[in-house]
Amino acid sequence: MSIHHSLDRLRAMRLAPLAEAIAHQLGNPDYQALSFEERVVVAVDKLCEHQEGRRLERGLKQAKLKVNAALEGIDYRPGRGLDRSLIASLGDCAWVGKSANVIVTGPTGVGKTHLGCALAQQAVRKGFTAKYLRLPRLLEDLEIAHQDGSLAKQRAALARIDLLILDDWAVAPLTPRGRQDLLELVDDRVGSGSVLITSQLPVDQWHAFIGDPTIADAILDRLVHSAHRIELGGESMRKRKA
Repeated sequence: MSIHHSLDRLRAMRLAPLAEAIAHQLGNPDYQALSFEERVVVAVDKLCEHQEGRRLERGLKQAKLKVNAALEGIDYRPGRGLDRSLIASLGDCAWVGKSANVIVTGPTGVGKTHLGCALAQQAVRKGFTAKYLRLPRLLEDLEIAHQDGSLAKQRAALARIDLLILDDWAVAPLTPRGRQDLLELVDDRVGSGSVLITSQLPVDQWHAFIGDPTIADAILDRLVHSAHRIELGGESMRKRKA
């Protein structure tokens, strides 16, 4: 059996990156000085790099992050209220594994969504699933799901996601059904999933935003007590870029 036949078999088994790595070695004299074990390590590393790249690509496609942001690009300019040690600790994503939450608050334009998406991308890099959602749009979709019978399916799909990013929290008033849907969404994630919230409204005003005291107590008890809180400040990043 020839080496070319073996390479074709690898491609047929969907191991084309490994086949190409081996073929590259065959045509490159630089590899001749390496031992058999070293050449195997190089080829397998190429395969792993390719598969990790594909996994990350699929994860980011599923997440649909609003901003392509990474923790390496975070701006720690004085006045923004960012603690390097806190961001570094969040960067290991142990909080996602523990089903903890992150709350990012601050006025418009200071980079809440950017930071949230950077943390979410880091979670995807670490192997977690994530999903970016604007809270007003999510509640609209759940309202439609009540009507077309897809509510249970949508709730189950959301519950399977490791990290939900709820952007634009409290930019629109809640309906009675919206309050209940939000409670069910949050309750489904207790002990089994994390939530990352970005909001212009300070946390101490969330109770009034939710409206119903009983539901507000239940939602905040599930969200806030297990949350890392970041309060951003400083000038608008949009104005600065402009």
